Amino acid sequence: MVRPSLLLLAALFAVGFFALPAATADTLPGATVESLLAAAREGSPDLRMVRLEADAAAERVGPAGALPDPVFRLELENITRNGSQNPTLLPGRTGDTKYTLMQPLPFWGKRDLKREAAAAEADAARGKAGDAWAEIAGRIKALYAEYWLSSHTLDLIRENIDLTDRLERIAQARYAGGLAPQQDAIRAQVEKSSLEAEFVAMESERHHQMVFINAMLARPAKALLADPVALRTVPPAAILDPAALAERLQANNPQLAIESARINAAEKGRDLTYRNRYPDLTVGLVPMQVQNRVDSWSLMFEVAIPLQQGTRRAQEREAERMLEAAQARKEALGHRLLGDVAAAASNLEAARATERITATRQLPQAELAFKAALAGYETGKVDFATLLDAQKQIRGAKLSLIRSQAAQQARLAEIERLLGEDL
Repeated sequence: MVRPSLLLLAALFAVGFFALPAATADTLPGATVESLLAAAREGSPDLRMVRLEADAAAERVGPAGALPDPVFRLELENITRNGSQNPTLLPGRTGDTKYTLMQPLPFWGKRDLKREAAAAEADAARGKAGDAWAEIAGRIKALYAEYWLSSHTLDLIRENIDLTDRLERIAQARYAGGLAPQQDAIRAQVEKSSLEAEFVAMESERHHQMVFINAMLARPAKALLADPVALRTVPPAAILDPAALAERLQANNPQLAIESARINAAEKGRDLTYRNRYPDLTVGLVPMQVQNRVDSWSLMFEVAIPLQQGTRRAQEREAERMLEAAQARKEALGHRLLGDVAAAASNLEAARATERITATRQLPQAELAFKAALAGYETGKVDFATLLDAQKQIRGAKLSLIRSQAAQQARLAEIERLLGEDL
C-alpha cells in the first residue's frame, strides 16, 4: 500500500505535466518504439529539411550538363549614313546593321563531367538524408529504452514500497508481542520514506525523458505519451557477429555512402580540370543588313588561347590532392566506424550475459535468501537488518535485470545507427 504522501506527490506531478486535453492511449505514440519512429518520419523537421535539400540537389543535375545560354549581339554601323542624316538607332535607317547569334560550345566531355559531378553531389545529399534518419532513429530508440527503464524502475519502486509496508507490519506485530524492538518498525519506515523520495526523483526523470521524446517528434513538450509496453527482440548472436556486422556496415552505412559520393564527385572534378587544358569553342551566325535587306551572311568561330598552363597545372594538382583527401577521409571513417560497431556489439553481448546471469542465478538466489531471512526473522533467528539487506538484494537483482535489458536496446540502437538499417 503506497502511503498518501506518495500518492499526493505523484498526483501533483501528473497534474503539472499532463494538463492537456484527454487522449486515449491507442491514439498516442510511445507504447512501442515503432510508434515513435512512425511519428518521427511524419513530423521531424530535421528529417524534412535534409530531404528537401536532397531534392534540391537532384534538381541541379540536369542544368549542370546543359549548354550555356546563346548570346545575341546587335551592331549598328554608320548611324548617320556618312553624315547625310541625323544619328538614328533604327536598324532600317542606319547604314549597316550586324546581327550576331553566338553559341558557346564546351569542349567534348566537359558537360558530361559536370552533370556526373552534380549527380555525385546529389548522391551525397541523399546520403545525408539517410544519415539524418539513422541519427534520429537511433536517438529515438535510445530514448525509448530509457523511457521503458524509468517506467519499469517506478514499478519496481512501488513493489518495494508495498513490500516494505508488509515488513513494517510484521515488525510492528513482533514489537507489540515483545519479540522485537521498536527500532525494527522505525527502520522499515525510514526505508519506505527513502523509497518514496526515490520514486519522486524517478518520476521526474521519466517526465524529462518524455519531453526529450516529444522534442524529437516536434510535439509540444508536455504532450501525452503512451506508457511503454515492450522492448524489441534483440537479434541472436549470429547476426551480431563482428564479421557480419562489418560487411553490412561497409555496404549500408550512410556516412560511408556520403564519402563514396564525395570521392566520385572529386574524381569528376579532377577529370574536368584536365579537360580544361583544351579551350571551349564559340560558334556564331552573323547576318548583315544593309538598310532594309540582308546583304550577306557570315560564320564566326571563337577560341580562347590556353596560355596560362602554369595555372592549369596548379589546378590539376589541387584536384588530385582533393581526391586523395576524400579517399583518405573515407578510409579513416571506415576504420573508426568498424571500431564503433565492434565496441557496441561487445557491449551488447556483455549486457546480454548480465541479463542471463541475473535472471538465472542472481535473482533466484536473492529470492531464496529473502524467504529464508523472512522466515528467520519471524522466528527470531535473524535480525531486521539482515531482512532489509535481503530485500535490497532482490531489488538490486531486479534493477540489474531491467537495466541490462535497456542497455541491450541502447547498444542495438547504436549498432543500427552505424549500419544504417534495422537488424
